[in-house]
Amino acid sequence: MESFNQFLLSLDGLLGSAAWFPYVLLGVGLFFTLYLGFPQIRYFKHAWLVVTGKLDRKGAPGDTTHFQALTTALSGTVGTGNIGGVAFAIFLGGPAALFWMWATAFLGMTTKFVEVTLSHKYRVKTEDGTMAGGPMYYMDRRLNMKWLAVAFAIATVISSFGTGNLPQINNIAQGMQATFGLEPMLTGGVLAVLLALVILGGIHRIAKVTSRIVPFMSVLYVIGALAVIFYNYENIGPAFASVISDAFTGSAAAGGFLGATIAYAFNRGVNRGLFSNEAGQGSAPIAHAAAKADEPVSEGMVSILEPFIDTIIICTLTGLVILSSGVWKEKFDNEFERADMVILAGQYSEQNDEDRHQLFLYLNNEKAHSVETFNGKIEVVSGKAVSRNFTIINSRSIAEDVLFSVDAKEDLFTGTLNVKDGRLLKDNILVSGKSLVHSAQLTTLAFTRGFFGEYGKYIVSIGLLLFAFSTAIAWSYYGDRAMTYLLGPRSVMPYRVFYVAGFFWASFSDTTLVWNLAAVAIVVMTLPNLFGIMVLHKEMKQTVNEYWRDFKDKQANKDQA
Repeated sequence: MESFNQFLLSLDGLLGSAAWFPYVLLGVGLFFTLYLGFPQIRYFKHAWLVVTGKLDRKGAPGDTTHFQALTTALSGTVGTGNIGGVAFAIFLGGPAALFWMWATAFLGMTTKFVEVTLSHKYRVKTEDGTMAGGPMYYMDRRLNMKWLAVAFAIATVISSFGTGNLPQINNIAQGMQATFGLEPMLTGGVLAVLLALVILGGIHRIAKVTSRIVPFMSVLYVIGALAVIFYNYENIGPAFASVISDAFTGSAAAGGFLGATIAYAFNRGVNRGLFSNEAGQGSAPIAHAAAKADEPVSEGMVSILEPFIDTIIICTLTGLVILSSGVWKEKFDNEFERADMVILAGQYSEQNDEDRHQLFLYLNNEKAHSVETFNGKIEVVSGKAVSRNFTIINSRSIAEDVLFSVDAKEDLFTGTLNVKDGRLLKDNILVSGKSLVHSAQLTTLAFTRGFFGEYGKYIVSIGLLLFAFSTAIAWSYYGDRAMTYLLGPRSVMPYRVFYVAGFFWASFSDTTLVWNLAAVAIVVMTLPNLFGIMVLHKEMKQTVNEYWRDFKDKQANKDQA
C-alpha cells in the first residue's frame, strides 16, 4: 500500500503538481478570454438576469432551475478548500498566493463559461427521463472520442470519492471532535443517514437541499469573516498591498518565517484556485446540464458567477481574515503531524540571517543549500531533549518548547529516540510544542481574532460542516451521472449505496491514499476537458454569436408586441 501511495505521489508530481500544469490551466482561460472578448466582464450582468429566472421560457427541457443548478455546482466547489485550502496556500506562498487565486478565478470564469456551454449543448435525456451531461458527452457525441469520454467518466467517479466524499467527512468528523468533543463514528453515522436521505432522492431533492444550504452557509461565513476583518480594520490596506506587491517581488514572510519565491507562490495559488472553483476540471458542467434551458449559452453564463462567488468573494474573505488577524505569522501550541515535521542536523536560529537563508533554500527546494537531515539518537528526560545537536522544523518554522510524549500528551517520554533521515522511528511518540500552523486550524484561529472572540471558531466548525456536507452531496450527483454514462441508469443505485458507505467509513479512517488517488484523477479530468474545449473553440464562438442574434431578435419582437 505504501509503495502504491508513493507511486501516486510521483505521478502527481508529473501531472497536477508539475510546474507546467498551472500554465496550461491559465493558458486556456487566457486564450478564451481574449478569443471571446472578455465574456466574464461583458456577460456578467446578463448572467445575473438569467440566474434570477427573468429570462426563463416555460416548458424548457431540464430537471432544475438556473438557480438550483448554480447552487448545486457551488455546493460542489464551496467546500473545505475555501476554509482550509486558502489558509494552506497563504501558509506556503504568502499573500501572493491569494493574488494568483484571483487570477485563476478571473480566467476561470471564462473557462467555466465555455465548458458548461458545450456540455449543456450535447446533453442527453436518459432512460429514466432525467438529463445527463458533462464533458464526456461532448467528447463522445461531438469529438467522436469515446475512449477519452470513458477515461474522463472513470476519473470523475474516482474523484467523487477522493475529493467530494471521503476527505470531506474526514474533515467534518475531526472538526466536530476538536470543537465539540463528538466521536467521529457518531458524526459519520448521523451525516451518512442524512446524506442517504438527500442523494437517494436524485437531482430534484439534491437541488432543493443545496438551494437552501448554499445561501445560508455563505451568509453565515461572510458575517463571521467580516467580523474579523473590520475588527482588524487597520490591517485591511496593508493586507491588500502585500497581496499585490508579493506577487511580483516574492515574499519574505511567506512559507513560514523563511519566505517563498514568486514561482512557488504562483504554483500554490493557481493549484488552490483550481481545487477551489474547479474551473476547467469539467465537474460543474455535469450539474449545469440538468438546468431547464433550450439555449446552452444561457446556462454557460450562469456558470460565470461560480468562480466569482467561490474564489473572488469567499476565498478572498478567508484570505483577508488570515492576513488582517496576523495569525499566519504567529506560533501556537499544537501537536506536530509527522508529515509537517523534519529533524535537521545542527542548530539553527531565526535571528541568524545565514541560518534563515539556508533554511529558505532547503524548504523551497532550491539546490544550493547546506542543510542536512539528522541521523542518530536523541536523549530525552521527562519529555525534553537533553542533546542539542539538532533542530526540529514543524510547519516550515523552527519549533519551540518541544515535548515528547508517549501516546497521550500527559505521559512524558524518557529514553532514547532513534532518528533516520530526519524522521522519528518510533510511531507511538507524540511531539508537541510551538510552531506555525496551517489549513483549517489556521483559519479557525484567525476567526477568534474578531468581534465574536473565541466564539468565532464555532463559525468555522459549522462552516466546515455545511461546506463539506454540501460538497459531498454535489459530488454524488457528478459520480452518478458518470456512472450513467459508463453503465447506464441501473448502475446509479449501487453507486449511491457505496458512496454513502464510504462516507461513513471515512469519518474514522485515514484517507491519505484516496487524497493522492484523487489528485491524479483531477488531472485526468482536467487535461482532456481543456483539450476538448480548445478543439471546439470555433464552435463555441459560433454558438455564442447565434445566442446573441436570437436573443436580440426575441427582444425586438417583444418590444414590437
